Amino acid sequence: MVHVKKVVKETPLHSVLEDNDAETQSETLWEKRVSQTEDDMCGPKDQRLSPDGNVLDRGEKEGEAEDEENKEEKTRGEERVISDEEYDTDLELGGKEVAYDPTGQTCYMEACEMLQVMPASYFLRHMQNNELSMMHHGLGPQGTKALAVPLVTNTSILKLNLRDNGMEGMGGAAIAKMLKENCYITDVDLSNNNLGDSGATAIASMLKENSTLLSLNLSGNHFTDCSAEDLSSALMTNTKLQHLDLSHNALGGHAGQTLRDSLSENTGLRSLSLAWNCIRGRGAVMLANGLEGNIFLRTVDLSFNGFGKEGAIALGQALKENNVLEELDVSNNRIPPEGAIHLAMGLKMDMNPIQNAGCYGILKSIQENPHSAMEILDFPDITVNQDFEDLYTAVKEIFPALTVKHRGRIGTFRKAKT
Repeated sequence: MVHVKKVVKETPLHSVLEDNDAETQSETLWEKRVSQTEDDMCGPKDQRLSPDGNVLDRGEKEGEAEDEENKEEKTRGEERVISDEEYDTDLELGGKEVAYDPTGQTCYMEACEMLQVMPASYFLRHMQNNELSMMHHGLGPQGTKALAVPLVTNTSILKLNLRDNGMEGMGGAAIAKMLKENCYITDVDLSNNNLGDSGATAIASMLKENSTLLSLNLSGNHFTDCSAEDLSSALMTNTKLQHLDLSHNALGGHAGQTLRDSLSENTGLRSLSLAWNCIRGRGAVMLANGLEGNIFLRTVDLSFNGFGKEGAIALGQALKENNVLEELDVSNNRIPPEGAIHLAMGLKMDMNPIQNAGCYGILKSIQENPHSAMEILDFPDITVNQDFEDLYTAVKEIFPALTVKHRGRIGTFRKAKT
């Protein structure tokens, strides 16, 4: 019986707390029953009956007090033997037994009620899956906050996709706070949620504490150079994150300068996407300098920025020192032939006006770099001449694994004779 009462006091559920009143009433009834038993054993206040029914005086009562107390204790012991079954109802409310909820559904429903949002039925059905994909569900800031509550203690979900839910800075901050506590989620997609600079600040704070997250997609969130400062600071300390997508934002030249130091110091990242930003001029040069000192990145996407000639030259210099990078995408960066000749790695170079001369320069620089780790050159929109083909044959003798893709050789596309 004592054990059952202890469980009641430690269970923090509303229904159990309500039943504490019933327990108090039960204890009161117990005291009355014990008191009534004592009254049955005793006469008036200063009198006791002897075994033969005679009234004992005060002296006799004191003389036999010890024997009577022993009898009372024995009687109380007999009374206490009752009622384990009487206390079984202490954990019930309205005839329903209160059960522990390991799924988090209860706290999610309560959070939705408190925040006045409709519960997401899809989340309720899939919150115990290893992967939760809730793209385009229109959660909004409040709905995201409600979702974050059960995710704090969720141990099932490893991959979380909340792409395009309009969570804004407030929702982003809720997810960031959740990720500070959750040590199971390794892959998060928060792209296209308009997190803004305030959301980036919250995410950066989380990255300084989280040691579980491996992949983070922050594409399309209106991040500016201010966001880059916060994220750069986080990348200086976080060594666990391996894949980061910052594409389709508004990172400018200052972001390139800010990210330089973090990229040269970071030891965790294996892939980084800065595509579709506004990194150009000095910012592009500084970013390239950061890549030069990084010996851990394998894939970098810099497409659709504005590196131009200066940025391409800086990248070429970086690639002379960096023998680890395997893939570098600089498509649509306004790189002219002069800049193209400084690039000597496996690059994706389509849709740049580098022409045959630029392709020849890239291949020539590879020939002169005995430490090159390049495996593929992809020039899908460029037609090369016979000089390029001859150089390629010579380079293949040095680097047998080298593969060059191009549109074709000039003069090979002739009209068939009729």
